[in-house]
Amino acid sequence: MQHGKYRFIAGFLILPLAIYAVFVISPFVQAIYYSFTDWTGLSSDFGMVGFDNYARLFQDGVFWSAVGNSVTLLLLLPVVTISLALFFAFMLNVGGRRTKKAVIGGVRGSGTYKILYFFPQVLSVPIVALLFQFAYNPESGAINSLLSAVGLDSVQPDWLGDPQLALWCVMAAMVWANVGFYVVLFSAGMSSIPKDFYEAALLDGAGRANTFFRITLPLLWDTVQTGWIYMGILALDVSAFAFVQIMSVGPGGPDYSTEVLPLYVYQKTFRDGQAGYATAIGVSLLIVTLIFAAVVMRLGRRERLEF
Repeated sequence: MQHGKYRFIAGFLILPLAIYAVFVISPFVQAIYYSFTDWTGLSSDFGMVGFDNYARLFQDGVFWSAVGNSVTLLLLLPVVTISLALFFAFMLNVGGRRTKKAVIGGVRGSGTYKILYFFPQVLSVPIVALLFQFAYNPESGAINSLLSAVGLDSVQPDWLGDPQLALWCVMAAMVWANVGFYVVLFSAGMSSIPKDFYEAALLDGAGRANTFFRITLPLLWDTVQTGWIYMGILALDVSAFAFVQIMSVGPGGPDYSTEVLPLYVYQKTFRDGQAGYATAIGVSLLIVTLIFAAVVMRLGRRERLEF
């Protein structure tokens, strides 16, 4: 049975590993190589400049504004999205009233609520961003119109035009667009937890909060950790780029208050023709992403619970 085992395994692995190397590893290596050049992205002629692009990063004020905004999204977006999703999923699955048939259960119509929560996932990112852009319009947007309807005519912020509010407005749209997916994901995980655990805890006098932190969260921790990393990558990757590109003034404004690293890479490459410098920014973004994933995996490491 052991004869030829490793050749058999290698036969299955060689093709997927080759594809992974060509389409994943190779672009990363090329990006690192181009980050040491003065390539414009429009010509095949370029020269090596060594670490000049990386030295330039330390003197680029827009780059550091983008880093600050990206780190803000990285720290807050997963916290808000995952917390809301856990709360809604817990209410849908465990927040119902006690009945004669069961000590614990979900709220009535939980299936309908899950469909409603998941609805934003059906919409593409550009559509969601445009909807929120219209809602934030200071003249005819739904938010300011609602404020006027309740008598708050004096409170009419220029949501996306105020440097103090713009990034938070973009973040709110990103939370709305993503929280429904995690509600459904966490609901699926919670539904697999035996109801006996909850019933025993409630019969012993534990409250809803205790059952969440001592039963639900520990047994769902692997799923939460994966979702946390995925949301962090979205905050640093194409999702943040799309929302900022469509919703913000400039885009990236006002006063670089919504500038994020993916958008800055795009601007330097296609607007300014500085592809070599843009790839140096992209390598910096890769480093930030890897550090975030490593920190989350390290801090979230705990003994796996099975049931």
